[in-house]
Amino acid sequence: MSERSYLEEISIRNLGIIEQSELELGRGLNVLTGETGAGKTMILTALNLVLGGKSDSSLVRHGSERLVATAQFSVTKDSKDQLDEIGAEVDGSSLIVTRTVNSDGKSKASCGGVTVPAGTLADVTEPLIEIHGQSANSQIVKPARQRELLDRFGGTAVASSLSDYQEKYSEYLELKERIKAMKASANKRDGEIAELEEFLAAWVKLKAVRNEPSSVEDEIKRLSSVEDLRIASSGAMSALDSEESGALTLLHSARRFLDAAKGKDSKLEEIAERVAESLFILDDASSDLASYATSLEADPERLDFLQNRKAELNLFIKRWGGAESADEELVLLAAKAKSGKESIADLKGGDERIAELETELAKIKKSLLAAAQELSKARSASAESLSQSVTSEIQALSMPHTRFFAEVISPDYSGALKESDFTQLGCDEVSMQIQGQVDGPKIALGKGASGGEMSRIMLGLEVVIAKSHPVGTYIFDEVDAGVGGKAAIEVGKRLHALAQNSQVIVVTHLPQVAAWADTHFVVKKSSDGSVVQSGVSKLGQSERVEEIARMLAGLEESSSAREHAAELLAMRG
Repeated sequence: MSERSYLEEISIRNLGIIEQSELELGRGLNVLTGETGAGKTMILTALNLVLGGKSDSSLVRHGSERLVATAQFSVTKDSKDQLDEIGAEVDGSSLIVTRTVNSDGKSKASCGGVTVPAGTLADVTEPLIEIHGQSANSQIVKPARQRELLDRFGGTAVASSLSDYQEKYSEYLELKERIKAMKASANKRDGEIAELEEFLAAWVKLKAVRNEPSSVEDEIKRLSSVEDLRIASSGAMSALDSEESGALTLLHSARRFLDAAKGKDSKLEEIAERVAESLFILDDASSDLASYATSLEADPERLDFLQNRKAELNLFIKRWGGAESADEELVLLAAKAKSGKESIADLKGGDERIAELETELAKIKKSLLAAAQELSKARSASAESLSQSVTSEIQALSMPHTRFFAEVISPDYSGALKESDFTQLGCDEVSMQIQGQVDGPKIALGKGASGGEMSRIMLGLEVVIAKSHPVGTYIFDEVDAGVGGKAAIEVGKRLHALAQNSQVIVVTHLPQVAAWADTHFVVKKSSDGSVVQSGVSKLGQSERVEEIARMLAGLEESSSAREHAAELLAMRG
């Protein structure tokens, strides 16, 4: 299997009839079987919770305070980038996602050790897993979802056309907004030109430099406090250099005492070194203080200049700037001055400039239209191929007369397109339909198929799409509804084929499907109706024969069923 995400483990506590359960899932095809009511679908319910699904207090096991569902994913490097944005921790390649639901209905979610809203779980896990059950099937009826699936199937051809279209669409919108802004300002442009010219003249005259307000303020403080600074530096020098009690005099005395005992005790020598180091430091400080004190001079003229400069800067910023700090406002005003000439050129161009841009817009719209047509063409080719491939798949899944159609509905490009015809994703709508019999009417997906049929259609779709654009994990519930015999074997074959590129998890009642499993779990209830840790078992080869025999015959002991089970298991080769 190529490098992609998959579900490593799921742990459940106090969910429905499940008291405690833990499944270590494998790559490939994972199958969950068990008697009706044994809690197989509860495992999918738990997974739905950790994927950000809706919580419900009725899911909490009777008599328990809360349920806890935890999933551990192996994620790819691409997924880690999104996880870093929310601060989630990934241990190696493993991501742990947890959802708790209290008996009062309140729920909490965490992703990689970080508490997050349930909606964030949905965003993070959406690229990792696709669930196909009754609720997931309802998503496929939405045109946006159908277009997304078609684009996925279209691969590089559609992606390239879509990227080219979106680039031109973005360029078109930007220029359109620029023209709109220019037209809106046409009536007041003379005033704007005058104001911009006044600003630029004042900026040139100001000759401000970066961070000048703060540096002027610092120098004003220093020159305004020369006497205080002189007293402080002179007092410090006196404290250091006094011949009788100065710090340097006393340190020299201490050093002489310590030098007299040099070589007699290593510990005392360490102390002597620190005293000597202090002496050097204070000696340097004394020299610096002397230089500083000498440099202190009252400069009334300089101070007066700086006061005037400060007032000049503040007045300019008050007139032209905003509410940020003086230094920050100066940076913003510098940027305004830099683009000022171009802004004036746009404004002075007036109607002539607008006409030029509208001519340019017409050219861009022409290329946008061509890109939209190319995208429609790529989608139509993809839709034809998808229709044929999915039809072949579902006809082998006990729907022999059913045909699948993916149709791309595009506007009439030869006519005048409305502005609303163009969207970020092109000008097309995608409609997926089925035809139950030859010459029968085409019916929108979701309206002409039962839940079980929808699951099989989704299976056919995913098997086809996975060849070009596989997801990390697929989960199917009720994919075997209304299927038996040879068709059931075909369902198993297709799930097995899908599992060659991705992890697949299936809840099934069909032995013909279970036989294709790479990893087989059986869920059993205890005598009190609950499912405890030991109630979920990963089966070995001999145990699989027994479980598939039970599914075939409904009996614990049946030699003929065991023989049939062995035959089914032999299909995988």
